[in-house]
Amino acid sequence: MASKADQTLTFTYEGTDRRGQKVKGEVVSKSMALAKALLRKQGINAQKVYKKRNNPLAGLNKQKIGAMDIAIFTRQLATMMKAGVPLVQSFEIVADGLDNPSMKEVVLGIKSDVEGGNGLAVSLRKYPDLFDDLFCSLVNSGEQSGALETMLDRVAVYKEKSEALKMKIKKAMKYPITVVIVALIVTVILLLKVVPVFQDLFAGFGAELPAFTQMVINLSKWMQAWWFVFIGGIVGTVVGLKELKKRSTGFANWLDRVILKLPIVGDLAYKSTVARFCRTLATTFAAGVPLIDALVACAGAAGNVVYRDAIMKIRDDVATGQQLGFSMRQAGIFPSMALQMVAIGEESGALDAMLEKVATHFENEVDNAVDGLTSMMEPLIMAVLGVLVGGLIVAMYLPIFQLGSVV
Repeated sequence: MASKADQTLTFTYEGTDRRGQKVKGEVVSKSMALAKALLRKQGINAQKVYKKRNNPLAGLNKQKIGAMDIAIFTRQLATMMKAGVPLVQSFEIVADGLDNPSMKEVVLGIKSDVEGGNGLAVSLRKYPDLFDDLFCSLVNSGEQSGALETMLDRVAVYKEKSEALKMKIKKAMKYPITVVIVALIVTVILLLKVVPVFQDLFAGFGAELPAFTQMVINLSKWMQAWWFVFIGGIVGTVVGLKELKKRSTGFANWLDRVILKLPIVGDLAYKSTVARFCRTLATTFAAGVPLIDALVACAGAAGNVVYRDAIMKIRDDVATGQQLGFSMRQAGIFPSMALQMVAIGEESGALDAMLEKVATHFENEVDNAVDGLTSMMEPLIMAVLGVLVGGLIVAMYLPIFQLGSVV
């Protein structure tokens, strides 16, 4: 979190520009004096400058800044700088084109900080929740080498690829989860509203009901009496697992290991983790980050404890003088294609290019796996829905069919 001295404030101003025309607007700065200095630098003769009052309800409507907002900001800033637009002016253009007001506020805050004489990496580090250490380190490398626009372009590609990979994983999980939720809702509605109607009808038969029908009726009675327990149990389980994963490192690590062993999801997680590792290492190594430091960044971005521990072991081996390809082979969790490409890259001096090729390959593999998983899940989900809904319908009509055969 940023300290009080680093926090920016919004000031409203009224005055005249260089042509003598009246202007008014807002400026983001850390103090009143700095705000007036920024306005003078822009050629504005400010007659009134006052701190903008905060709306107590503003926080309730504040839009959340997501990872995709950061990726869009990085791409737009890189495009502006590659076009030769000065950094401060690039911030203004990017801010005007942003739809998220919260992100716009952050960009204007960074602009004011850069105008105050700070470097871009230093300004970004004041928003640690939005720009992680890897992001800031890459930007700092670009500033130190004098190739900030090139580095921003690499960072933009990295963020776009990373977010695209996450979206593919979410796409694979979202469809079956949504259908299962809908199936549960339909089943509960049938048990609460439809089955009781048939129950009243069967009460007048005076005959023993089939075991399957009686089981469904008993389930309906329980649901009518304890539906809140059923819903509370599901919600409590989901929330409890999320909190347990967040608070318990042991449980989170166990979950990471289990996911890798699952039949279909495990393969998807395996390929996405390898793609993320190669993409991160390619980006950091190409930026001039030492290999040992780059591996530390890769461990932090791995997203799975198995690979995080393995990458840190590889980092220790490389620090003692071993080659990266040999250390990766010793870990025993990387595919042979990645090992061969890394070995070729080390021998030819083009490690970053080879890692990018591996990352692109496994990103395409994840994309194909997601499409295949979606295609495979569709008939399976339809079968589950058919068993749930069809089973309830058959259970309700089974006594009627038996009555017809007796008559």
